[in-house]
Amino acid sequence: MSNSKHPAGLPTKVGVLGGGRMGAGIAHAFLIKGADVVVVERDEAAAQAARERVESSAAKSIERGVEDGNLDEMASRLTVSVDYADFGDRELVVEAVPEDWDLKVASLRAVEERLAPGAVLASNTSSLSVSDLAEQLARPRDFLGLHFFNPVPASTLIEVVIGRQTRPELVETSRGWVQALGKTAVVVNDAPGFASSRLGVAIALEAMRMVEEGVASAEDIDNAMVLGYKHPTGPLKTTDIVGLDVRLGIAQYLHKTLGDRFAPPQILRDKVASGELGRKTGKGFYDWS
Repeated sequence: MSNSKHPAGLPTKVGVLGGGRMGAGIAHAFLIKGADVVVVERDEAAAQAARERVESSAAKSIERGVEDGNLDEMASRLTVSVDYADFGDRELVVEAVPEDWDLKVASLRAVEERLAPGAVLASNTSSLSVSDLAEQLARPRDFLGLHFFNPVPASTLIEVVIGRQTRPELVETSRGWVQALGKTAVVVNDAPGFASSRLGVAIALEAMRMVEEGVASAEDIDNAMVLGYKHPTGPLKTTDIVGLDVRLGIAQYLHKTLGDRFAPPQILRDKVASGELGRKTGKGFYDWS
């Protein structure tokens, strides 16, 4: 897919900070629609791994016929780097580093220092306050949340999170970006957990309490949601895929900000303490070994 097919509303030059699973997915989403993409990583090995992730993901989309395009042409529009200065000519940079407050703030500040006037900085945070992050920045009006969902290429949703200081016109601009990516925007005002994490975690925590109380097995609770409410996967299997440690971190944050209804159940604390983090460790609420 060449730039002649570049959809209206899509930024021509996009940056992504962090080339892990989420960052690579975000880079893929923009690349496959015709943008020129720079991914910045912490070192050369991580940068090379990020390139392989993005190219492999793009190749699969082309093979499956989900996207048409030429992989070599796409690869020519992808730059991987260890230098924040490469963000200097970007219209939009999306930060996709792990969900840790200090790391997010340090990373966002380092990117912002190199951005051109008028360039937009976004965070892919799934739960941290966009308004609080904005207060750590020099240009809070040019900052918002763009919460992509995993796996990014297949997911059709992006949560656009508007901070207290985000300039109002960015709402429509970001809706245009999401539409150009072939996805649907859900616009929410900044609040703990936004819409998706807050609802997803609330259901998952209640499902965990039901397992803890012996109401039903993890499989049966999940089947109730999959078959009864048409969830693609149940809340406990989703927790295993996301990572129990990640879910615990979000629950603790929501507990602190929204109160006791988000108090993490003991079963979740115990599993994380014993290293049962879900699919990535082979065991969570399910056995993945």
